[in-house]
Amino acid sequence: MNDPRCLNVVTYNIHKGMSQFNRRLVVHEIREGLRQLGADVALLQEVQGKHDRQALRHEGWPEVGQHEFFAHEGSHSVYGMNAVYQHGHHGNAVVSRHRIASWDNIDVSHHPLESRGLLHCEIDVPGWKHPLHCINVHLGLWARSRRLQLEWLVDRINAAVPSTCPIIVAGDFNDWQKRASDYLMDQLGLFEVFEKTEGRLARTYPAKLPIFTLDRIYVRGLNVDGVQRQVGAPWSRLSDHVAIAAKLRP
Repeated sequence: MNDPRCLNVVTYNIHKGMSQFNRRLVVHEIREGLRQLGADVALLQEVQGKHDRQALRHEGWPEVGQHEFFAHEGSHSVYGMNAVYQHGHHGNAVVSRHRIASWDNIDVSHHPLESRGLLHCEIDVPGWKHPLHCINVHLGLWARSRRLQLEWLVDRINAAVPSTCPIIVAGDFNDWQKRASDYLMDQLGLFEVFEKTEGRLARTYPAKLPIFTLDRIYVRGLNVDGVQRQVGAPWSRLSDHVAIAAKLRP
């Protein structure tokens, strides 16, 4: 029997709602894919909040920000705007079936060439004793940037997340050297769900032939009932990253 307190969590770098090499608009397919997964909480990276030029080029471009477009009736969404440019902006987003009680977007940009943020949400999950803290991350491409951003992430959690509360830290870590897991375990007691259940991180990039383990779901104060990678068609045609999911319960 399914535990009603079980939460289906998905993290996905959606590549601004465009297919690989930006050939076609795929936000409608992504929304349908998230619906079919039954995502209770989706932590999304590279979410296009606005892009006036793309809106003119592509028929079917949403009239609202992609975070709002993905939120079905009765669900909740928040958006952390990170990169701003002439025709629009993009960042991280969290879409939740349950009420988002509070949220904050923390700037962790290390240098002017990369705008990065930590989107921290507190979610009220029915039946859970404590609120759930979710932090959506998209770390930098440079190793020094990632080291600093992981330190800032640890500082944020130590300062803002009570030790009694369950926490999820998920997103695109760009961790080519696989250093984040040891650091987050040593500093915070966080473990990665695929490492815990399958003994290794999930390969998530590039989507058509995943080799690199860039996308992660780290947790503390939660049990893992299962994990899943969304590989093959149609997912491999929707982004350059693989969506990964975990069933979690307190």
